Amino acid sequence: MWRRCLPRNFRFSRKASSIGSEPIRQSPWTAPRSFSTDSVGRSSYTIVDHTYDAVVIGAGGAGLRAAIGLSEHGFNTACITKLFPTRSHTVAAQGGINAALGNMSEDDWRWHMYDTVKGSDWLGDQDSIQYMCREAPKAVIELENYGLPFSRTEDGKIYQRAFGGQSLDFGKGGQAYRCACAADRTGHALLHTLYGQAMKHNTQFFVEYFALDLLMDSKGTCQGVIALNMEDGTLHRFRAANTILATGGYGRAYFSATSAHTCTGDGNAMVARAGLPLEDLEFVQFHPTGIYGAGCLITEGSRGEGGILRNSEGERFMERYAPTAKDLASRDVVSRSMTMEIREGRGVGPLKDHIYLHLNHLPPDVLKERLPGISETAAIFSGVDVTKEPIPVLPTVHYNMGGIPTNYHGEVVHIKGDDPDAVVPGLMAAGEAACASVHGANRLGANSLLDIVVFGRACANRVAEICKPGEKQKPLEKDAGEKTIAWLDKLRNSDGSLPTSKIRLNMQRVMQNNAAVFRTQETLEEGCQLIDKAWESFHDVKIHDRSLIWLNSDLIETIELENLLINACITMHSAEARKESRGAHAREDFTKRDDEKWLKHTLGYWENGKVKLTYRPVHMNTLDDEVESFPPKARAYMIDGDRKLQMLT
Repeated sequence: MWRRCLPRNFRFSRKASSIGSEPIRQSPWTAPRSFSTDSVGRSSYTIVDHTYDAVVIGAGGAGLRAAIGLSEHGFNTACITKLFPTRSHTVAAQGGINAALGNMSEDDWRWHMYDTVKGSDWLGDQDSIQYMCREAPKAVIELENYGLPFSRTEDGKIYQRAFGGQSLDFGKGGQAYRCACAADRTGHALLHTLYGQAMKHNTQFFVEYFALDLLMDSKGTCQGVIALNMEDGTLHRFRAANTILATGGYGRAYFSATSAHTCTGDGNAMVARAGLPLEDLEFVQFHPTGIYGAGCLITEGSRGEGGILRNSEGERFMERYAPTAKDLASRDVVSRSMTMEIREGRGVGPLKDHIYLHLNHLPPDVLKERLPGISETAAIFSGVDVTKEPIPVLPTVHYNMGGIPTNYHGEVVHIKGDDPDAVVPGLMAAGEAACASVHGANRLGANSLLDIVVFGRACANRVAEICKPGEKQKPLEKDAGEKTIAWLDKLRNSDGSLPTSKIRLNMQRVMQNNAAVFRTQETLEEGCQLIDKAWESFHDVKIHDRSLIWLNSDLIETIELENLLINACITMHSAEARKESRGAHAREDFTKRDDEKWLKHTLGYWENGKVKLTYRPVHMNTLDDEVESFPPKARAYMIDGDRKLQMLT
């Protein structure tokens, strides 16, 4: 494609050295005349080279925990982030972090593992799930020692609340109270705590640098990344023996999402452009309780504290769909139950198109102590006083179960020959950007914060196992980053007819309408055609601001749009191909889970603007004999025998 080709006269020329870096390079070259920005048609880019033992992309919970661990092990570490660290999306997490601490009742990490496997609808890799759940208590105690201000019980223990899909005794012992929290601002407390720890160590932060592409050598080894300094327009090549992607999800591919506007799947797209696969992108989680009209999250912790969903008839309808778990069934179950209530005319409001979440029956002092954040959010974004009125809510895109395929060490994997778990040397991923796969087809609430700290730490520990600080690295290949520079210049000088905002809105509406809570062959086939057209329309994008000096939001949003489109295309095609219902992927034409044909991970490749799909097996094995694997069975959250309710399985 034109975006990946350099002009023949592209060349590097040496300039003076910069302090703390390798020599600066400037690369003058002639751009195609139709995209030139000056009278002679030349664009000039300053290239700065850096070398580190490890580079972390992203400064949310996963990225900071990886950076802390690497620094603790003595590695010279850079953390590249397009946002100031405490603005990363981890700050928006509300409910808490799961761990079988047993502070409220007897608990066991094996019970937590069972719930996670069941919640994943058996698409989760059980070796990774075992690792995460077994490490969970240690991870939470470590956070406590870092200074995270957890809420406390009267006797001083970490307070744990109920959360959806959590049970005792392998589903036979009732509701588990497993979610450790800091009121309803757990992500805020966690992110600030980790940032404070990172500042204590020798991590070098590159703030407001936008990572553009991986630097892959001819043998398929990752040697680092190339990034754009958004302040002054310089390009920076970061050479590193290990690169860890912690870039978050791509919720902004949808029109209504709880995600920040910066959640654009940048790491996923970098991996896809490098010729590596993305795994299970068809599994997109809709959170049951986004504020109607705004999409802002109302934590599941609100239902864990006793909140109730009611329809227009005042009925607590979840008792019909999940008679045991009720409002604390898994998120996919609650989201589809709400959607069915609305479809059948029992929605609330003038258009009967949403549901009420009642907290007004709870004592005001409980709301003030345990849910202060959502009380404030509801007042700001819906004008509701939660002590007196219900909150209008609607299922809203919240989380991407799929992402960059990794093993439980955090190493990125792909299919190589007969090996479906071949490791990509030098490349790791953690957090929502990664797919370990601990969430499978549906993530349980409060397992996301656990995921980021456990696997951020796992990445750092794995680097320490396979590398030593200060080890000599082979030089970058001569053309490292040249294709990215050509692509950036082409994009920066795009002079088509469509503004970025128009293409983005079209993409978001296609995803919202055609890859929603319920899916059919007709809507998915149409979605594939429409999203492919959206990608083609991107070739006609127009950028008005061609500068490289802070802040060219037009250019940055256009780069983010390309990243979103790549994720959106793979998501839609993966969903169309999966002819079953499993977890968050609910099809009305294939209402049953089909383990015989579809108990496998989807791998989506991005090849010259087209999606290519293949598959790899789910890991049904555990790491050791501390726990036996859990064979697939029906998820028993709902009543059997009712045609409508069967669609939830």
